[in-house]
Amino acid sequence: MKRTIKDKVTGFQTTDGAGVHLVRVLGNTTTETYDPILMLDSFDSTNPEEYTAGFPMHPHRGIETISLIVKGNMVHKDSLGNQDQITDGEVQWMTAGSGILHEETLPASEKLLGLQLWLNMPAKDKMSSPEYHSIKKDEIQEIPIKGGTLRLVSGSYKNHKGFTGKYLPLDYYHITLEANQKFTIEMEEDKSVMVFLLIGDAKVAEEVITEKTAVKLTEGSSLDIESLDKDIQIIYLSSNKLEEPIYWGGPIVMNTKQELDLAFSELRSGDFLKEKVDY
Repeated sequence: MKRTIKDKVTGFQTTDGAGVHLVRVLGNTTTETYDPILMLDSFDSTNPEEYTAGFPMHPHRGIETISLIVKGNMVHKDSLGNQDQITDGEVQWMTAGSGILHEETLPASEKLLGLQLWLNMPAKDKMSSPEYHSIKKDEIQEIPIKGGTLRLVSGSYKNHKGFTGKYLPLDYYHITLEANQKFTIEMEEDKSVMVFLLIGDAKVAEEVITEKTAVKLTEGSSLDIESLDKDIQIIYLSSNKLEEPIYWGGPIVMNTKQELDLAFSELRSGDFLKEKVDY
């Protein structure tokens, strides 16, 4: 059975961090429909003044943040002592778990293009140990497909395997299609599937979708994607619905108001980090 469109959200221009210009697509009003994807922000700029202020040190708990930098650079530093830089085509995958502080700087480059998403963590795992991983270019398989390529950021595609997260399965594909090409993806019928048009407009499940739009699909075993008269880049995400209550405050996402209140109380008292190192 082919998937059809259940919902779509086109992003809007806003700023976050210390003044980073970005396109906010998903947020706290879309959590039920796009479960388990909480937030999706996209970066697309040729003006360094719009992003080099970056995201100063800030806390997270209860989520995983996954950033794909298609073009440009992102430098990560966190309270576990990790320092790392990702560049063209690379990914940083951070498990906030019980609590982490991190900062992301965005050095000037010819173009900054990419996205960050927040993947929810199951209630039973929200207080797991925080971790940081980077997925470098040589760890991401680039698989030829009809009319383009599929970069396997995480999960699996046919007999190919990519990075595997610990808490929720996530098939994450960065797909490039040349103009006037059609590609069909097959998947398990009950998976929670969405796509995001990073560059260009495309026909998704027979409907024309504009750039910087997220699309949630109905259940089904296949999805048709068709490029129009220009090359496109599209993100495909498939995971499991959690269907758990969400209490979201800023950078923290928990399951009850008491858990959320405790997190902010611990931030104020200095007890937020359960694991930390000194630089």
